[in-house]
Amino acid sequence: MTLPNPLPAPLPDPLPLFPLQTVLFPGGLLPLKVFEARYLDLMGHCMRSGEPFGVVCMSRGDEVGHDHPEGVRIERVGVLARIEDVDADQPGILKVRCIGGSRFRLREAPVQRPNGLWVGPAELIEDDAPRLPERALQPAVEALQQALEALLAQDVKPFAEPLQWRDAGWVANRWCELLPITLAAKQRLMELEEPSMRLQLVDEFLRSRQVLNS
Repeated sequence: MTLPNPLPAPLPDPLPLFPLQTVLFPGGLLPLKVFEARYLDLMGHCMRSGEPFGVVCMSRGDEVGHDHPEGVRIERVGVLARIEDVDADQPGILKVRCIGGSRFRLREAPVQRPNGLWVGPAELIEDDAPRLPERALQPAVEALQQALEALLAQDVKPFAEPLQWRDAGWVANRWCELLPITLAAKQRLMELEEPSMRLQLVDEFLRSRQVLNS
């Protein structure tokens, strides 16, 4: 079931959070298999209201269960997720396709409600300003185009449309999703406020791995 694009909704206060051992980037695709009651309830609320939820990186702890919240570490900067499509072909399980929106920053440490759902007061972070990739970084753009062609040939569609090859932030974000780097490194890159710098760091990594010629 594909959901209609909702009108922009105000940021929920507090913002419901979905901690994951991954980093969502603005514009990124996020497939979720939801089966826990707390998140099934959250998906139902978001589908009815059109509101987003917040995806935050869980840098320590377990995504499943909530018996030991003191052992969980949740990053303070995350990305809003909006539901694009839902498949409920199995009882008690939702397959949800989300897309990343704006970044946000938690103003306070998140708290866990009795049902296990994490929530926290949040404020939006300004979206990346459009930036043309610098000429020196054009090889990173072309390499991403080649990587996408290879993935599509394997019937893998990793990116949501529209493809924004003339936007340095978009190119950097898509590379960050593909690169084999640590969660901590992805989190730092996602938090960078300057998109050209993000792409520059990606370019340096690609050259260090000889994906690009130095």
